[in-house]
Amino acid sequence: MSLAEPLRRTVLYERHVALGGRMVGFGGWELPVQYRGIVEEHRAVRSDVGIFDVSHMGEIEVHGPDALAFLQWVLTRDIASFPVGQAGYALICQPDGGIIDDVFVYHLADRWLVVVNAANSARDLAWFRQHAVGFAVTIDDRSAQTALVALQGPCAEALLHAFDAGLAALPYHGVAAGRITGIGDVRVARTGYTGEDGFEIFCDAADAGALWDQLLAAGAAPCGLGARDSLRFEACLALYGHEIDAQVNPFEARLGWAVQLDRSDFIGRDALRAIKAAGPGRRLVGFTMVGRGIARSGYAVHDIDGTPIGHVTSGMPAPTVGGHLGMALLAGSAAAPGARFDVIIRERPVRATSLRMPFYPSRRRRTRD
Repeated sequence: MSLAEPLRRTVLYERHVALGGRMVGFGGWELPVQYRGIVEEHRAVRSDVGIFDVSHMGEIEVHGPDALAFLQWVLTRDIASFPVGQAGYALICQPDGGIIDDVFVYHLADRWLVVVNAANSARDLAWFRQHAVGFAVTIDDRSAQTALVALQGPCAEALLHAFDAGLAALPYHGVAAGRITGIGDVRVARTGYTGEDGFEIFCDAADAGALWDQLLAAGAAPCGLGARDSLRFEACLALYGHEIDAQVNPFEARLGWAVQLDRSDFIGRDALRAIKAAGPGRRLVGFTMVGRGIARSGYAVHDIDGTPIGHVTSGMPAPTVGGHLGMALLAGSAAAPGARFDVIIRERPVRATSLRMPFYPSRRRRTRD
């Protein structure tokens, strides 16, 4: 019998422990789920500014004469439309249209940076290398050398402005290189996954501690995985392994906007064309609990006649908007506005009704990418 692999730690692990972070396993990493409390940290991001250690994410650099052509082949988005200094969301799909991962792609001066989910990092890297045959392209895994922190909230711009006014002025989804005194070279993008304005700051792993310390000293509140999940949940942003996975296609997950079928061929295009033409057999639906109970990921959903129609992908109390809310992948008419259905909680049907998504309107800068 093989022993489970030990959890990996980011370069900021000791700082999390010193701050009282409650450490848990997530995607093969030991990360803080909270410091002072999930709701308090959630509200700090909604009203002020919080900071997250997201150094567990994978960073893959792609460069060479065929870098763009290669990425056009393996991604669903037409990234040829991203000018230098711009980033955007995209998907990696299987030939059948199932989602391998959702990623952010950054167009840098001489290369492309693809940020992938931590749990999928090794698989994504192998997929890229498998499908790079025939392309004049170099694929470098820079994850171990790179640290990443996310500065999120309505006061994030003001905080970053104190360090570098130019970086703080980046447009939505803009990305640029710069220097922060006492730290050195950084790359900053106006991106994030909380529904708030904010920035993600890449730096050399050796500089991560100094960067973290300076941002905390400037007023950013340390936040853990719990608040990161509740924030993205209120904004109805997909989480891999919940709303999306290899058995879910983009049209089911309401991510059709990240699939551009009217361009050069890419992996999964034919299948996705067929799915779009026929219409997805199920859809991601937002809902609010009417009866007493909290819907949790994996709970079954039945129609009011007791027929199984899907499952909950994410569910929890929503700190900002209130109520016990959820998202579910449902078949048939349950996707219609105002539809009623039952979430099965401890073998008991509890009534819910569909709710428009997102639950929390994004306050990110809305310059088109």
